[in-house]
Amino acid sequence: MPDRTTPYPSYSYLVDLKGPRDPEKPLGGFSEVTGIKTELHIAEYRDGNDKNPWVHKYSGVHTTADITCKRGIVDSSDLWAWITEARTTGPAAQRDVTITLRDESNNPVQIYKLYAVTPKSLTGPALNGKGTGDLAIEELVLAPENIEILPAS
Repeated sequence: MPDRTTPYPSYSYLVDLKGPRDPEKPLGGFSEVTGIKTELHIAEYRDGNDKNPWVHKYSGVHTTADITCKRGIVDSSDLWAWITEARTTGPAAQRDVTITLRDESNNPVQIYKLYAVTPKSLTGPALNGKGTGDLAIEELVLAPENIEILPAS
């Protein structure tokens, strides 16, 4: 991939749910996605009779941070149905979610695959009659169990 000198355009992060939906129609587009983080817990251990002056480090469980999608335009009926399902069925509502960064030509640049995602919170826009151009969704927080970065091609 060549080095870029310009930023990607707004609403380039497409969020897609895997479920009873049209696979060609993403849930929506967002202008900002934050919190993409996974962390591996490292356990330190030293045997009582170990002659080495250091501790051994062993990998343990990993955690994935909540993902926050900000300032978006979405298919609110699909999103609301998913949130309602999560409220009533709990873990059965978990879905895999794909977040794709796209360039000006709508080509995928970076793909993040989130596994076993539960919608954690939804913040709508401030509603007023001033015509300030507020968006359909101010913030959507997703709670994934795992994350993977996939090749864009």
